[in-house]
Amino acid sequence: MSVVPTPALPDERLAAGAARLAVRHAGRFAVETVQRLLSDSYQRLAATAQVTTHLVVLAERFAAERLDALAHAQGAPGARVPRVLFVCSQNAGRSQLAAALLQHRAAGRVTVSSAGTRPGPEVEPYIAQVLVEAGADPAGAFPKPLTDEVVRAADIVITMGCGDACPIVSGRRYLDWPVADPEGASLGAVRRIRDDIDHRITDLLASLPST
Repeated sequence: MSVVPTPALPDERLAAGAARLAVRHAGRFAVETVQRLLSDSYQRLAATAQVTTHLVVLAERFAAERLDALAHAQGAPGARVPRVLFVCSQNAGRSQLAAALLQHRAAGRVTVSSAGTRPGPEVEPYIAQVLVEAGADPAGAFPKPLTDEVVRAADIVITMGCGDACPIVSGRRYLDWPVADPEGASLGAVRRIRDDIDHRITDLLASLPST
């Protein structure tokens, strides 16, 4: 049986990131698995990113999220905090708003991810501003592609305008939020979209079991 080679990491900084992730997941994932996932994460982001200055850092964050999701899906001890995944088409507006707002309001009750079926090159203008106004942290917002690990780890999948490309995995709770798209919208319109999403998050949090 032939052995699939591990893709070469394109940067010494990426190799250092792989070492950090391997330490975090020691005893759970082989070093080669971590390297392969990080290399794949880098290549996926590089395919659509408009600004590549911080691509190595973002690839490590993306790979960390995928590894955590994979560990959750495999039933790692202590990994039973509910996971919510927001999916829209570009992961540049609605799903970024929803993920940051839920992260802010859930206070550790859930693990939150977001992804796009066709990720855009960058987050829409005004997204960071309206999140800061709401007290949420926009620092982790960058468009990410939808991956199998993140979908399969999710307990709740909330779709937001991705249509037939939205993921379907049996045994998950699915919600569809018909929220306006902030692409090209004014600041006032983006604020209204944020508030619409925030009201829906209030209902979502009320539906989750108490911890």
